[in-house]
Amino acid sequence: MIDAWSPWAAIMFVGGPFLLILVSFAYSLYLGRHLDAMLKALKNSEHIAIWSAGLRYQGWFGRIMLIAKITGMVTWPGPGIRAGVMDPVDIKNFPPHLKRLLNIKIVISGIILVWGAIAFTLVKLR
Repeated sequence: MIDAWSPWAAIMFVGGPFLLILVSFAYSLYLGRHLDAMLKALKNSEHIAIWSAGLRYQGWFGRIMLIAKITGMVTWPGPGIRAGVMDPVDIKNFPPHLKRLLNIKIVISGIILVWGAIAFTLVKLR
């Protein structure tokens, strides 16, 4: 199926997820500018406090890992709250503008996953 496409269209379609990975990486670096505000909003959450102690000052890679951890715990807080490592009040009072930025990261990651799966399937079925 993808063999019928023009070579440039196929390259752009299959390479799109890789380009979005770079966009996601750059966006994570941007979110690092808001890390202090996120950590302040999650000050009563034990899980984030433990992870931030180890990752916050480990350079850009540690900050990106901490952003990924915060993104997961804020956008899907149920398991952390049930385990007692996330404070439900912190999640409820998390600043909406920061939550919106984290939701954008989740959407980008979802697009990468779906687009990459479709591209992989089309390449495998050729």
